Amino acid sequence: MKRTLIHFTVFCVVLAAMTAEAGRIIPLEEEGWPQFRGPRRDGVSTETGLLQSWPEGGPKELWRFDGLGKGYSSPIVTEHGIFITGDAADKLVIYALDMKGGLRWKCTNGAAWTKSWKGARAACTYSAGRLYHMNGHGRTVCLDPETGEELWAVDVLGRFGGKSIQWGLSECLLVDEEHVYVTPGGPEAFMAALDKGTGRTVWKSPPLTFERTYEFGGKTLDPPRQDTDNAGYASPVLFEIGGRRVIARSAGQHAVLLDAADGTLLWQRPLYARYEVIGAIPVFSNDHIYFAAPDEVGGIMFSLENGPEGLRVKKQWKTEFDNCHASMVAVDGKLYGSGYRKRRDWVALDAATGKELYARSDLAQGTCAYADGRVYALCQDGVVALLAPGENAFEIAGQFRIAEGKRKDVWAHPVIWDGRLYLRDHDTLWCYDIKAR
Repeated sequence: MKRTLIHFTVFCVVLAAMTAEAGRIIPLEEEGWPQFRGPRRDGVSTETGLLQSWPEGGPKELWRFDGLGKGYSSPIVTEHGIFITGDAADKLVIYALDMKGGLRWKCTNGAAWTKSWKGARAACTYSAGRLYHMNGHGRTVCLDPETGEELWAVDVLGRFGGKSIQWGLSECLLVDEEHVYVTPGGPEAFMAALDKGTGRTVWKSPPLTFERTYEFGGKTLDPPRQDTDNAGYASPVLFEIGGRRVIARSAGQHAVLLDAADGTLLWQRPLYARYEVIGAIPVFSNDHIYFAAPDEVGGIMFSLENGPEGLRVKKQWKTEFDNCHASMVAVDGKLYGSGYRKRRDWVALDAATGKELYARSDLAQGTCAYADGRVYALCQDGVVALLAPGENAFEIAGQFRIAEGKRKDVWAHPVIWDGRLYLRDHDTLWCYDIKAR
């Protein structure tokens, strides 16, 4: 009996240690959908009691707001209401709406993005009674969410010697208890942490140096030359593993992991992207991190382990299923999402092996969110589909359209909060009732 008790005690200690070491995504501890892709930046809502199918024409529209201007950014939903950005004329405008879609206030954050693919890029982030945003040129602001008053502003590219990228900075700011994390890229610093109350620099990471073997667009460089990588288009995620807080993000041509405490570069891996667009936010799930990019890269899953010798990263599998900026959701051991160029289907992948479980090709590629057993697919042609993932196929449980014509730029991500679905197509934000009665 005594030996059995000892064995049981040892088992409990080991189990507790294993549990303590398990990795976890670090959420933004706020009510609502306070940042890009939700509290955990994973596109997954924990809400239940939602419609499992939609009537013809889609769920009931509660309201819409017109006049946002050009933009691809998603809304966020907070205790102070809804915040969304759009480019109007030559300015980036931040709009504050109430929960009925009425305008509370609006303010500007510097210049609009008027080059290729015009429109606002990044979503806002809300934390501890403050609102944060970066425009396409790197101007980062902290605002009072009640009034829109600017509390501080930083020119990220100017302060850290970074340079603009081809299609504009698109970073939805990562914010934790103390810091706002920004990515200037370039020869002085790859990333930096700002004090969230003042905007002062807390740390900056070393530049991301590499040997450049090809030019933008894919032409081979002969001979190669030393270079520093630029900011990428995807936003970062924050997770904890083995007691270490880690930032995962992509650069122009690399997947990167950094220590959130001081910006130490923990790991980098080259990802060949012909036009240096790695736009899909990394997906953390069960001590693994998934990076995806267009064309040759496809998707790659890496296992993570933090121990006495540091963070160990090991490639687990690779898929040809590529992704540009839509990203995927990880739920119950599966990855759901759409492809880009090599594979444009909507697909379910086994997260452990990368095996394709099933796919359907009758929907255009797009962004998605997940809630209550359903994938909410916002296709880039303006079709919205409610997908029911089964054992062998996606079934369409409802479908409607928010944009007409030959569209290919409906790129905002769906938002789900309190039984409501928010969808954006440039000038218009819609709110739908998706709660089951």
